[in-house]
Amino acid sequence: MNQPLVTILDDEPEIRQILSAALEEAGFRTRAFARATEFEVALKTITPDVCLVDLSLPDRDGLTLVHRLALEKGATIIIISGRAQVQDRVTGLELGADDYIIKPFDPVEVVARIRARLRRDHPVTGSGAGQIAHFNGWTAHFDRFALEDAEGGETPFSHAEAEVLRLFLERPKRLVSRATMQEVLGGAAGESFDRAMDVRISRLRTKLREDTKNPRLIKTIYGAGYIFLGDVSWG
Repeated sequence: MNQPLVTILDDEPEIRQILSAALEEAGFRTRAFARATEFEVALKTITPDVCLVDLSLPDRDGLTLVHRLALEKGATIIIISGRAQVQDRVTGLELGADDYIIKPFDPVEVVARIRARLRRDHPVTGSGAGQIAHFNGWTAHFDRFALEDAEGGETPFSHAEAEVLRLFLERPKRLVSRATMQEVLGGAAGESFDRAMDVRISRLRTKLREDTKNPRLIKTIYGAGYIFLGDVSWG
């Protein structure tokens, strides 16, 4: 079985070298790129498991690229950036990134975070860690990140949205508190995490064609969390 492929997009040669060496020593395969255009060409022929993306790229806005990756690819997206402002972190998470690491960083920490994210992507659950879930006329295909409606039409969802949807589908008709979401999905608790979750849930509601004023599947329990009211079956 092939080891996970990690792509590194950073215009600093030293950063690419440090990350490549640390990841390969840890057993990962790597491909490194200095420019977004090179990276996007490569995506036509490779399928990364994890994308490490710097925001300050010479030829493309890193946040725009993160948003596109979140919508089109199933990879875990981790931003590695010198931008330490809270707003940058919030924006990155809202656009679909799964994690945000601030430069300067410890390569050992980067490796640990990647391993943690990949473990979360393949959880062991009582349902057999299924990749297909059926609920209220919908089918969620976690193997290819797509929602299928009753007529067979499909809507893609991002890796970050998949994490939240799976969390709900594995706990139907049970309160999912903010603390539970933070514990299961990872990330530092606080305003940036809460806002990122709100955005992901809003996007899921839109894709599930929910009435935003009175959603019937993902209910907000103010001050407590959320409840998913659908009937769920796996397989």
